[in-house]
Parts: sequence; structure tokens; C-alpha cells
Amino acid sequence: MNGTAHATIGAGVGFIAAQSVQAEPAGMMLLIGIGSVAGLMPDLDIDGKLTNKITFSHTLIRSVAQLISLMMIVYILLEETGTNRWVGVSIGAVIIIISSFIKQRHMLTVTGLGVFGGGLLLSEKWLILLGIYVIIASFVPHRSYTHSLLGIGYVAIIAYYLEVSLAIEGVFLACLLGYISHLLADMKILPFNKRGVKIFLPFSSKEF
Repeated sequence: MNGTAHATIGAGVGFIAAQSVQAEPAGMMLLIGIGSVAGLMPDLDIDGKLTNKITFSHTLIRSVAQLISLMMIVYILLEETGTNRWVGVSIGAVIIIISSFIKQRHMLTVTGLGVFGGGLLLSEKWLILLGIYVIIASFVPHRSYTHSLLGIGYVAIIAYYLEVSLAIEGVFLACLLGYISHLLADMKILPFNKRGVKIFLPFSSKEF
């Protein structure tokens, strides 16, 4: 399944999450956006060891990296003030610019380092954890750890701290369900998937 489909499904899940908490229009749009981004997150591993063996869109990878940076900038503008605001925005802007020129293999690693640095600067646990996720994802094989229960558990922690930071009900649900929707859509139970997901890594390599 391609990135557009995953993003669309994630957005739909975000909409359901928004409905479940009876979010206001602005909150609904935020949850839809979070669900959409979360629906793309598992495929950040496409820039890892199998980059040269699997055919994926370089443009998609760059777009996801830039979208993460853009969301970080928006968050900083809304939540931070003074020097931290402008330093954080500058980091995000630099990541966006660099990702336009850097080679695919290193793009996500640099993005992850930037997000991690932004998290340290702002003392935001969810940003620090997200940066670590992106860095790790940029090195692991496709449909491995990011497509497992281990990945779901890690993203659940990110989602928890993101909801705490934003203080908006439904963020955790939209983020987690958006992520899970990607794994479900990649499973072999769907006839158009030739490969499945190794959901029980590292304990089992069996595809489902």
C-alpha cells in the first residue's frame, strides 16, 4: 500500500478519534493531521538498509521528513516564547532546507538528530523520543521493528507525552490508532499485500 493510502486511512482514524472525544473543529483538524502523520510513520524505515533494494519514492521520504519538521515548528510557535521559540524554529527550518538537498540514505538520520536536538532544547520528552524513533528507523530494514508490537509500544509512549504536552484530549488515541492502522493495512490478510508484517519481532520473524 502506498503512502497516500496510509495517510488517508490515518486521517480517517484521526477523524474517528476526534468524534469519540467530541472535539471542536480546530481540535478535529489537529487530530486528523496527527492520525495522518502517524499513519505514515512506520514507513520511515524505508530509508534504512534496504534502501537500494526496495523501490520507494524519494519525494515521499523527503516530504515526510519535512512534514515532521514543519509540525515541530508549528508546535514551537504555539507553545514556546522568547529565545527558545526562535532557536527551535530555526532548527526546524534548517532541517527542511537540508532535507531538500541531502542524499536519501542520510536524510532521515539528519532529521531525527534535528528533532532530538529540538526536544532537548525545549525539554519535550515526546520530541526527544520521536527523534530517537526517526534515527533508529533510518537504519532498520523495511517492515521490521517499526512494523511490530515493539514499535507500537514505543509510539504509544510518544503519543502519551504528546497529549500531555498539548493538553488536548484525543491526541493519544489519534496517534496510536493512526500508527496501528498502517500495520493492519500492510498485513497479508489483505489480498493485495504480497508481504506481511513481522508483528512479533524480535521474538518471531513470521509474517502476518
